[in-house]
Amino acid sequence: MGYSMTWDLDIFFKGGSSSKEFLIFLDEFNEEVKELDRLVSNINPIGNDEISLIQAFDLFKNTNMKSSQASAFIGCLEAQNAQDKKAGQLRIKQMKIVASLKMVLSKLDEKLIQLDDAFFKKILEKEPLNELKFVLNERREKAKEKLSVKEESLITQLAMDGFEGWSQMYDTIVGSMTIPYKGEKLSVGQAANKFSDPDERARKELFTAWEQAWEEKSDLFARTLNHLAGFRLSVNEKRGWDDILKEPLEIGRMKKETLESMWNVIADHKEPLVRFLKRKAELLDLDNLSWADLDAPLAVTAESKVMDYQEGADFIIQQFAKFGSQLANFTQKAFEGSWIEAEDRPGKRPGGFCTGFPLNKQSRIFMTYSGTPSNVSTLAHELGHAFHSYAMRDIHPLNRSYAMNVAETASTFAEMVVADAAVKEAASEEEKLVLLEDKIQRSVALLMNIHARYLFETRFYDERKQGYVSAERLNELMVDAQKEAYGDALSDYNPTFWASKLHFYITGVPFYNFPYTFGYLFSLGIYANALKEPEGFEEKYIALLKDTGSMKVEDLAEKHLGVDLKTRDFWEEAVNSCMEDVEEFMRLTDPLVRKA
Repeated sequence: MGYSMTWDLDIFFKGGSSSKEFLIFLDEFNEEVKELDRLVSNINPIGNDEISLIQAFDLFKNTNMKSSQASAFIGCLEAQNAQDKKAGQLRIKQMKIVASLKMVLSKLDEKLIQLDDAFFKKILEKEPLNELKFVLNERREKAKEKLSVKEESLITQLAMDGFEGWSQMYDTIVGSMTIPYKGEKLSVGQAANKFSDPDERARKELFTAWEQAWEEKSDLFARTLNHLAGFRLSVNEKRGWDDILKEPLEIGRMKKETLESMWNVIADHKEPLVRFLKRKAELLDLDNLSWADLDAPLAVTAESKVMDYQEGADFIIQQFAKFGSQLANFTQKAFEGSWIEAEDRPGKRPGGFCTGFPLNKQSRIFMTYSGTPSNVSTLAHELGHAFHSYAMRDIHPLNRSYAMNVAETASTFAEMVVADAAVKEAASEEEKLVLLEDKIQRSVALLMNIHARYLFETRFYDERKQGYVSAERLNELMVDAQKEAYGDALSDYNPTFWASKLHFYITGVPFYNFPYTFGYLFSLGIYANALKEPEGFEEKYIALLKDTGSMKVEDLAEKHLGVDLKTRDFWEEAVNSCMEDVEEFMRLTDPLVRKA
């Protein structure tokens, strides 16, 4: 009997979106938020009230975990069935409680600011707050840059029906969309998987239908994106934040010099990837690749093996075992415990994610699996996220909130382990080519596609400051960004990508793009260490993951890898290692091109 392709949510709350158990949980969560409010209100910062402060943070630990638990459960319900209206109602109820929690935390932040500096420093050296020194210092410093409690609370309240509401509207519209393909009506998630169809004509027809579907609703998506950006810009202006990157960099615990150094190195090393795209076009007998051809399988490998779910799972576990028993054992537990929703069926939302249930010390993974090499890599990627949470399971809950960029480190490392192994263990040169090409496609995605998203988003926000940006203008900005990021290597581009990419509509993390590229390149450094010094690697790796929630990324890299992320050296080495795959691909395909 193989592993189940559907997840088990009943272990958390039985009954799905009709769960009475979950409603009781939400009520308990709400009562704890009220109790936290009472505790925070009673803190006397002028009197150096150490006891009340300790009690408040102890309860905050609990409410924080319950908030994550509730959000994860509802997110799973919404993803598995985009038409689940009851899940949407639960989301509204949960968001009201979270809004109340945010307002209480604004009060707590105000109390932290009012504390005498000497007293604050003193209590951070004593138990039980000493282990929270980094996050409490960080919280206090961030609070100093925000508005008053009254103003921040008002922003939170308005965000529920404004900021958050627009994001939910996007999800609702996308969930209702269908894309025609070979006589079928596919969900957006199903259709996205079909761009790897070996039939060029089918791909072109799908891309035309895909573009038409997003274009038909482009005015709705443009309005949504403009309102999300407008809300964020208005809040930033009130807080006195001039740079739109200030918030994402703070969330990422990252310096701007690091980000700029990374992108500058990437921009200077596009030529090998451009050569790869041109070589792929030659192998497909095309003058140039179009956007619809980016995921097309090579003609010589169109009949490459598809891995069923069991085979994919076994392969991942086998490869993980080479890097550590804990990683492999954990992954097997995830499969055996039905932690993964992978079934290919209508009605699911597009994309993939991993979400955590901290009260149970478990994770759940969502994706749509159809057996492609890319699917296997995605599954490994999300399992890497889950292992990251597992590695931090015994860390204080308030020290588990790691930055977005390092959040992509464990996932990308896991993905790389599997992709590299697949190439090395290929049964034939043809199979090796398809796997190598799939591996390089990740470099294209992370160094070109993500770069295009970053360029688009920075330019969009610059224009949004001046006023509303039309759907037509958004199309222009998107194509300009794609041309620059792809080195003008494609025959045509994807103007409505800004509408179809969920990441532009996520409210929790602005600029949800560069963390992927950072994580990819950062994980290359970790992977290189694993290959050079396999002995004792897993313990060192877990030690790094444990520190991700309580360090700046530059300090994390210095401590565990001995590198300076603000300089070009690390990024040069990481990007060059990606290009080794390109050179191998060019060498293997040269005879095929010459023969043609």
